[in-house]
Amino acid sequence: MKQQTDILTSPPPLDAGAAPAHPNQFALLSQRRFAPFFWTQFLGAANDNLFKFAFTVMVTYQLQVAWLPPEMAGVVIGALFILPYLLFSATSGQLADKYDKATLIRHIKALEVAIMAAAAWGFHQANVPLLLACIFMMGLQSTLFGPVKYAYLPQHLSERELTGGNGMVEMGTFVAILLGSVAGGLLIAMPQVGAIATAWACLALAVVGRLAAQPVPASPSTDPALRINWNPFSETWRNLVLAHRNLVVFRSLLGISWMWFFGAVFLSQFPSFARQVLHGDEQVASLLLVVFSIGIGAGSLICEKLSRRHVEIGLVPLGAIGMSLFAADLYFASNSLPPADALGLAAFVWTPAHWRVMLDLGLLAFAAGLYSVPMYALIQLRAQPSHRARIIAANNILNALFMVVSAVGVAALIGAGFSIPQVFLVTALLNAVVALYIFLLVPEYLLRFFAFVLTRIVYRFKVEGDHHIPVKGAAILVCNHVSFVDAVLLMAASPRPIRFIMDHRIFRTPVLGLIFRLVKAIPIAPQREDPATYERAFAAGAAVLADDEVICIFPEGGITADGSLGEFKGGVMKLLAARQVPVVPLALSGLWGSFFSRVDGAAMRRPFRRGVRSRVRLTAGPALPPQEVTPALLRERVAGLLAAP
Repeated sequence: MKQQTDILTSPPPLDAGAAPAHPNQFALLSQRRFAPFFWTQFLGAANDNLFKFAFTVMVTYQLQVAWLPPEMAGVVIGALFILPYLLFSATSGQLADKYDKATLIRHIKALEVAIMAAAAWGFHQANVPLLLACIFMMGLQSTLFGPVKYAYLPQHLSERELTGGNGMVEMGTFVAILLGSVAGGLLIAMPQVGAIATAWACLALAVVGRLAAQPVPASPSTDPALRINWNPFSETWRNLVLAHRNLVVFRSLLGISWMWFFGAVFLSQFPSFARQVLHGDEQVASLLLVVFSIGIGAGSLICEKLSRRHVEIGLVPLGAIGMSLFAADLYFASNSLPPADALGLAAFVWTPAHWRVMLDLGLLAFAAGLYSVPMYALIQLRAQPSHRARIIAANNILNALFMVVSAVGVAALIGAGFSIPQVFLVTALLNAVVALYIFLLVPEYLLRFFAFVLTRIVYRFKVEGDHHIPVKGAAILVCNHVSFVDAVLLMAASPRPIRFIMDHRIFRTPVLGLIFRLVKAIPIAPQREDPATYERAFAAGAAVLADDEVICIFPEGGITADGSLGEFKGGVMKLLAARQVPVVPLALSGLWGSFFSRVDGAAMRRPFRRGVRSRVRLTAGPALPPQEVTPALLRERVAGLLAAP
């Protein structure tokens, strides 16, 4: 597909009703709606870390400050940088909802230029109090930018672009952290001119970042009538309550905050882990940061491909499993290392026993990227637009709290005599417990994971016309009924939850019955057999549509016994009588003859009947206006989709 150089001045709706405007996430870098924003946040993250790392090295190795001993420098600098997140995130979320985000971005970047000008003077004069004040102010600047950053994306990217856009931002952030930290260490270490070189570099990055922000397109206010509450404590509580109204979103916030807890454990221990366990020097500690950053970046970027350009939260359990598995193996790999003297970078890399350590570290970071990107995209997709920035601000508050708890917990474990590898093992076990708890609270994650496995491993599942499946608003989906897993395949194809009306007998099926209860499928029985269940089903379906959700009905009334398309019954007309909404025809092909179909009279009796990885296709057609819908027309449309090559 030909790339388009988008020069949007107003954001498109977050809607999957149109095909994607680019072949992959990298093409976004050629579009004005994304590229200036990306480079603005990239340069900001690089500058933050260049400044922080250079200042840490300066007070650790070059200056003698009695009231700031070297062993406390990193802790104090980190605490000052994160403190504004706790104090001002609530206010920053309100500002991002009330004002145009492009205007806010430019003001925030101008503030960065002023802060870096003060920091440049601080480096020149070796003025530690001034530099500490600048650290706090850069934390404030980052606090103001955070809600704008994540609320900007859903205003300019469609649902099909949201995962890729978030992946690019996460990759860019960690690459910027890496490059900024490396540059800060190299510049400040330059003999005689290190402080001056660092000062000019910080100021130059701030100025270039402000220039990059100039072409960021307009991002109109989502709540211009909002009255700012300047009390950070009451507003913080209000934001948390606001986020809690949508339990899926709130628990996703907790999941992201846990990821920051998990990552903070490893990032904080790299220097000690390199020195005490791996017997390496400072370059080895830097190598660990490089491996971790590459892993996060790769995991973030692969999300778009694995999710087939939708918000695929089925990746989250996969990421959680990888985080625990590789963190636990890092413990075993670390404990099996041979004794060694102090190793330089080359000696460390050429020791085969260290390859497993680096692989574990890279893969756990890769898994963290798989875990975090879909969660960010889900929050952006499901949060109410008028409150989106405040909900993201609530996430920043939770992130900061979890990172503080992480630091306290690690300190407590080490104080109790735990080795660093043992701390990693405890973190891996905690991650498994916390992830399981979150997934049981929000079963949609596990269900989408099951659908992800079914459509990527059991079947080669292809979806055509998926942009016809709406990402917002009420709609009815109608589909032919071929097997016991039709609903699971439809779940995998839809960017949002689907409520199903299904034959009550399917709920008695082991495992699948439990799955359908978890997705809150609605049982239905024939009217002549159980009129009460029949009426309850359509009353529940009407309630789903009244809540602007999507419902799916299999109008044949049961799973086909011979593979042919049966007569469509009138259930869809009963739903339309409750509310006039679009009806989207769907067609499943390739499932007849599979383990889950009723070929030869009964399903689920002969495993691997057709081998593994058989081809299955779901085709979606254009939505029909409710006034045109009849059972006969729907059957004709589904039959046409089945006959399509």
